[in-house]
Amino acid sequence: MEAKLGKPVSRSTLRTLMKQAGLSWKKCKKLLTKANPAKRAHFVEQFQSLYERMLQGEVRIIYIDEVHVHQDLDLGYTWAPKGKPAWRQSISPGLSQRINWYGAYDFSEGRTFIWGPEGSPGKCNGENTIHFLQHLSTWLNESARQVVIIWDGASYHRSQIVRTAAENLRFDIVALPGYSPDLNPIEGLWKWLREDVTKNYCHQTMRQLFLDCISFIESINQDPEQILKRLWPKFDLDPEFEKLLLSN
Repeated sequence: MEAKLGKPVSRSTLRTLMKQAGLSWKKCKKLLTKANPAKRAHFVEQFQSLYERMLQGEVRIIYIDEVHVHQDLDLGYTWAPKGKPAWRQSISPGLSQRINWYGAYDFSEGRTFIWGPEGSPGKCNGENTIHFLQHLSTWLNESARQVVIIWDGASYHRSQIVRTAAENLRFDIVALPGYSPDLNPIEGLWKWLREDVTKNYCHQTMRQLFLDCISFIESINQDPEQILKRLWPKFDLDPEFEKLLLSN
């Protein structure tokens, strides 16, 4: 810019020029260029068919994902006196001080469920995934409808022992297309959990973090309508966004 104008340009001048050009200051979003538009379109078409069957009472749609919730606080906006910083205390727990939660979003009923080994971070692997599916089966207590699980292509999701365990529990698996977290509405649950549980608050102990996460899930499950509104899945793809994927 300095070379084009022939003189030094201040930050305020640059801002003015950008605004005059119709631009605004925005936080960048990551575009996962490995996502396949054709596979994404096929998934949405498949999901729409599942949704129609769900409305007929034939299937129960369950989204599944994992999340790492740290003991330390997640920084975010808050109210504070004008002209003063908004400090929040942290005991500086290490990055290993976290809970690896497995989560399920029951789209058919507007309910959520989380499971994680209490007292330790645990691991997201084949063995713990099977334990989670067993707990999920008990929680669902479903005998009439076909249970369809929608999850991503993590290696332990695709392992034979996990697929066999899911089959034994009478779960059908539908895989999300790769690099498409936007097609799994349970991602919104993790954002919601962090807003209510770890935003601007450092938990003193892992036990407290564990209990607060459980309490959060129990609280939102009292209002299925609110859950459905916040975690409504995509039924259509944005053509402009899909063009960005096709151009790579």
